Amino acid sequence: MQVELVQPEGELWSGNAEMVIARTLDGEIGLLTNHAPVIGILAEGSMVQIRPDGGGADIFAAVSGGFLSMCDNRVSILARQAELGTDVDTPNVESFLAEALRDAGAGPEEPPDVRYYRALLRAAEQS
Repeated sequence: MQVELVQPEGELWSGNAEMVIARTLDGEIGLLTNHAPVIGILAEGSMVQIRPDGGGADIFAAVSGGFLSMCDNRVSILARQAELGTDVDTPNVESFLAEALRDAGAGPEEPPDVRYYRALLRAAEQS
């Protein structure tokens, strides 16, 4: 199946894949070839995992919300903000996360930027 991972600044990754795993507001979804058409809202501060055709290492990307759709063996992942795990500057993100945590205070829910920084670190760790 053809997969495209796009953010407002442009395409991050595209190619053929065996499988895509993403977390939506309705839960985790795994997409394989010939999956029924689906549209989902990506969970804020989550990861997308893409298993390319022909083996090779899985692609991990942090996403800050967006949408995912699949139809006719074509998967489109449209993220508000995204970064491939291999491109994450871990020390920089750790610094941003520490600052965001200081600014967040003690609320019942983590702010979106904190969730995104955590997703970036998870994506980097997996890559």
